[in-house]
Amino acid sequence: MTSTIVAHNKPHAVCVPVPVQSHIKAMLKLAKLLHNRGFHITFVNTEFNHRRFLKSQGPNSLDGLPDFRFETIPDGLPDSDEGATQDVTLLAEAVVKDGFLAPFRNLLIKLKDAATSNNNPPVTCIVSDGFMSPFAIKAAEEFGLPIALFFTIAACSFMGFKQFRALVEKGLAPLKDESCLTNGFLDEVIDWIPGMEGIRLRNLPSFFRTTNPDDVLLNLSMVVTDEVHKAAALVLLTFDALEKDVLSALSSMPNIPPVYTIGPIELLLNQIPKDPLKNSVGYSLWKEETECLQWLNSKAPNSVVYVNFGSITVMTPNQLVEFGWGLANTKLPFFWVIRPDLVVGESAILPPEFVAETKERGLVASWCPQEQVLNHASVGGFLTHSGWNSTLESLTAGVPMLCWPYFGDQQTDCYYTCNEWGIGMEIDNDVKRDEVEKLIKELMEGRRVRK
Repeated sequence: MTSTIVAHNKPHAVCVPVPVQSHIKAMLKLAKLLHNRGFHITFVNTEFNHRRFLKSQGPNSLDGLPDFRFETIPDGLPDSDEGATQDVTLLAEAVVKDGFLAPFRNLLIKLKDAATSNNNPPVTCIVSDGFMSPFAIKAAEEFGLPIALFFTIAACSFMGFKQFRALVEKGLAPLKDESCLTNGFLDEVIDWIPGMEGIRLRNLPSFFRTTNPDDVLLNLSMVVTDEVHKAAALVLLTFDALEKDVLSALSSMPNIPPVYTIGPIELLLNQIPKDPLKNSVGYSLWKEETECLQWLNSKAPNSVVYVNFGSITVMTPNQLVEFGWGLANTKLPFFWVIRPDLVVGESAILPPEFVAETKERGLVASWCPQEQVLNHASVGGFLTHSGWNSTLESLTAGVPMLCWPYFGDQQTDCYYTCNEWGIGMEIDNDVKRDEVEKLIKELMEGRRVRK
């Protein structure tokens, strides 16, 4: 009887991530922190990603605990390769067109029924990824639940997305034509964004770089930042000391709910004594190849270049080869994560001459436990796509970065990493092996960044 009363008194949070690797990882970490503070957790994956987790982590990996449960909803998308991230534009369309609303509503009804028929506490709040908010806010209002919006991005990136409506009103977006990408238009300094003085158009999140006024990513970005005032809280994956000016500006803006920062999130998780979820709930949708850690053990401190372009970035075959020969020509040891779908429309295969040249000092894997790699003593530099999880993990581990941003908030992360925080350098999008070689050597020698 007592346990039933205790269970029913527990706050119960339903956590809804964007169904891609980096957003799921950040939301799972927040869910673990809430669980440690006494919350009952229901974590919502799509059926597609549920299958991927079972494949990568094992058949019992989503069993959870009695008070940390996993549920699934369909995403309504066509079948796609379970070894690759789904099309981001299609996922955004499903959010904008309320494709998730009915399945999510049905899940909340199911949880409500379960609370009356067994020991599960009733749902008391929703914690939604900010980019899932169009349907999550509607469901929260319908069920009379408070909702917190968790944007798994930097405060500077959120502020950048928040300006998209103004860009449209000022005629700066969408772009007039494709020439705006190359004619210097993106170098225009934007002097009206609070807390972000001196930033240029090219340093804002890239989703405004379209000529199509109906572009789904541009419009989703405007909708989610327009409606943030409907939430009880805005949670950002950052920490005050890193982004003091932007956070101060955000907190003083109208139509912004109370702003909370949560980070560096891994350091907070490390403070949990005897975390019951530490080894039972993994974060990765790909099977992690842990053999790399033994290989790193054989290398000298700060000697290895770690290369990983994240879960979504794609490149051309030529860019892959230029990165490869740039790495090879440094003569430095490197560990390179190459997803099977990294190259657009082709297998990610490096030339045999490259393999022969680097076999004594290079290691290639398809995925890895990144935080363990970055915290390994032998890793001295990180060639990255500037995803926010990767940026925070590298910063927390004290590893300087060479940044090659791909899309979304990565342009903003790169700008702040290199220009505001002094912990990285940017490499040109038009990859050339000589520049790759030169910048990696500078990175590893610590000539231009703070280690």
